[in-house]
Amino acid sequence: MNMEVANVIAPPAPKRLEDMQLPLVMMRDIVLKTIFRKNVETVAEIAPAICLPIPVTQELVDLARTQKLVEATGSMTAGGSGEMGYQLTDAGKARALDALAQSEYYGAMPVPLEVYQEQVKRQSIRNIQITRQQLTDAMGHLILPDSLLDHLGPAVSAGRSILMYGPPGNGKSSISNGIRDAMGDKIFIPRAIEYAGQVITVFDPIVHTAVEEEADDPNSLRRTSGRFDTRYVRCERPTVITGGELSLSMLDLVYNPTARTYQAPLQLKSSGGIFIVDDLGRQAEPPQALVNRWIVPLEESKDILALQSGEKFEVPFDTLVIFSTNFHPNEIFDKAALRRIFFKIKIDGPEQEDYLKIFAMVAKKRGMPLDQDALIHLLKVKYPEIDNIYANYQPIFLIDQMIAICEFEGIPYQMTPELIDRAWANMFVKEETIVH
Repeated sequence: MNMEVANVIAPPAPKRLEDMQLPLVMMRDIVLKTIFRKNVETVAEIAPAICLPIPVTQELVDLARTQKLVEATGSMTAGGSGEMGYQLTDAGKARALDALAQSEYYGAMPVPLEVYQEQVKRQSIRNIQITRQQLTDAMGHLILPDSLLDHLGPAVSAGRSILMYGPPGNGKSSISNGIRDAMGDKIFIPRAIEYAGQVITVFDPIVHTAVEEEADDPNSLRRTSGRFDTRYVRCERPTVITGGELSLSMLDLVYNPTARTYQAPLQLKSSGGIFIVDDLGRQAEPPQALVNRWIVPLEESKDILALQSGEKFEVPFDTLVIFSTNFHPNEIFDKAALRRIFFKIKIDGPEQEDYLKIFAMVAKKRGMPLDQDALIHLLKVKYPEIDNIYANYQPIFLIDQMIAICEFEGIPYQMTPELIDRAWANMFVKEETIVH
């Protein structure tokens, strides 16, 4: 299915209470808790606080009124908006406190899991077709061999798992970030989802970058709000990057015993985006165990999570997983695990020609003039010491070292064989035995 990148279908806003597919008591209690905690009085204030349209909010307020939990204050509000004000009755306050004791959650009405699953399909990472041009533009700051883009392009467009391996310092992390930048479109992240009466918060400002929404011009004839369900936040496609700190427990629901709510695990927060496992092999758990945890989700596009009660349930798994490692895959995985990772791409150090391009590009960016004698010294004297093995990180390292020396010595930025030697000495540590 070839969807245009920018055309993710937005979740439609609910029009009536019966569109909500949430337990009535749960919705009513969230309204009571929100009025109690946020001190909102009018439907125009309550609606944005619970992220629902005004007509649906009015229905909920009317429901609480018939149950004598909310009463009209009898006066129009002080702001002169001519709007009816509401407050909790004594019974309403008691109910709000009781509900807060069961769960501290208030504010945005959660989206039922089934409804969220529909939205995941509308904005699936697998609907994205990335062109060579988009990938090249996003990787513009990196000098990469064409053959690498030949492998990366189909892997990203398939939205399946990718294993990048090769020696350290050659930009596996930068390439992962470039893949994210190439996507460029926006998706909708629910603030919270509901399953079996439990609230699971999903939107996380650390993981998700919200896109600024244009404010409505009150004089405009075309109102832009109401275009989508505001229980969602419109965001860039998320990227979760984990490294050596990743543990299996981070892939489980997190229960907050004080608030009595759940927080979505990292892979659910990264739905519709990318999950990067950097430095695979540096975690406390063996790589094989980590990959085993992903096998079912990767193959079946669904993950299994468990509530405190032990009840297990399915959530969508719609994530491009990128594993990145400095080890050879055969050292850390068995054949079954390797078979399940769809694309395996070796990221090698550059050839001398590409190395020089990177060196020239970095020097230009940093304002460091190139010097022929210094470069000949680097290529003919220094690199043979390490069997002429080039890495992408080395030009940046060497040039930054030379800049630091020039600044310390109070001389203009320059490149000389002597400065190359001083910078080189910091790149590698001499093998020697330290006497303790």
